[in-house]
Amino acid sequence: MKTVTIIGAGVMGSAMALPFSDRGYDVRLVGTHLDSEIIASIKTKHFHPKLNVTLPANVQAYAHGELVAALGSDTDLILLGVSSAGISWALDQLSQFMQQPIPILMITKGMHAEINSLVTLPDVVSNSLTEKFGSSVKIAAIAGPCIAGELAVRRQTGTIIVSHDQGFARQLCQDLETDYYHPRPSIDMIGVETCAAFKNFFAIAVGWANGYLEQIPTAENKAKNNNAAAIIFDQAVHELISLTKALGGQIENVWGMAGVGDLYVTCQAGRNSKLGTNLGRGLTYSQVREGPMKGDTIEGADLGRAAAHAIKAMIADGTLTKRSIPLTLSLLSALSTETSLDMPWKDFHQTN
Repeated sequence: MKTVTIIGAGVMGSAMALPFSDRGYDVRLVGTHLDSEIIASIKTKHFHPKLNVTLPANVQAYAHGELVAALGSDTDLILLGVSSAGISWALDQLSQFMQQPIPILMITKGMHAEINSLVTLPDVVSNSLTEKFGSSVKIAAIAGPCIAGELAVRRQTGTIIVSHDQGFARQLCQDLETDYYHPRPSIDMIGVETCAAFKNFFAIAVGWANGYLEQIPTAENKAKNNNAAAIIFDQAVHELISLTKALGGQIENVWGMAGVGDLYVTCQAGRNSKLGTNLGRGLTYSQVREGPMKGDTIEGADLGRAAAHAIKAMIADGTLTKRSIPLTLSLLSALSTETSLDMPWKDFHQTN
């Protein structure tokens, strides 16, 4: 029997216990310091209070101080399930307690901002662990439209597993395929991870349409604001293409599950869309962070604020053009200044 150690007992990391369990893995679920109540519940009742499901019997819970015991000497695969904000903590833990190279599969979404460009988080993790061990560690990542609550009750789900090592990606897809979980392999790390990260960012903009609806007079026929949301969604896809091309990825993934598929799902609900709704109501980003979403982790906003300098540098050196990313620039402005998010409608649908 293979053993997977999942680091991060949030909803998505914990939901991934299902396909692993159903494929016969011994699953060890390690919480971070933020997951104490979740781990306590799983240890006593085998119940995940945020997913609202009972986890399979072969899922064993470990507190954040028990990582060494969870890894043991027999872990075959590590699933890294922390948020992008927790990646430094996770790398520190792995550097301390992982005694030998163990293949890693990531569900963490985000990009690392360097001075003039953006680097995928799997590459950041790979570089860090290669430095520790003196040899490369196999790294793969999962992207695509996956709502944790649906996966946790075995709803049909399709994802992408991407790795620079094509054989590793294919093997993981074979190992995780069930009658409800359907991963596909890819070697386009930049394209897949650009989509995986920026779909959270653009979901903020799509969510804006619902909030703005509340600020305008109610129509005689009670019309919604879906047309506006569709325009923004379409523009987001165009700008995902621009960003992916600029970073060296394949635009085919923008039109697939990693891009359009995941953006669609992310726009249905969640903290990124909620932030957009609040911005549509006329609040500034800081007002939202100090008010209705105080203390919330909003990965799309975190990405935008971290990536702003790199995106501007890419415009300065000609890798990107302002004309190709007007929605991105409007979002960056709203996330970094005390101004509301205004949609540059007449600048949309430009191609270069």
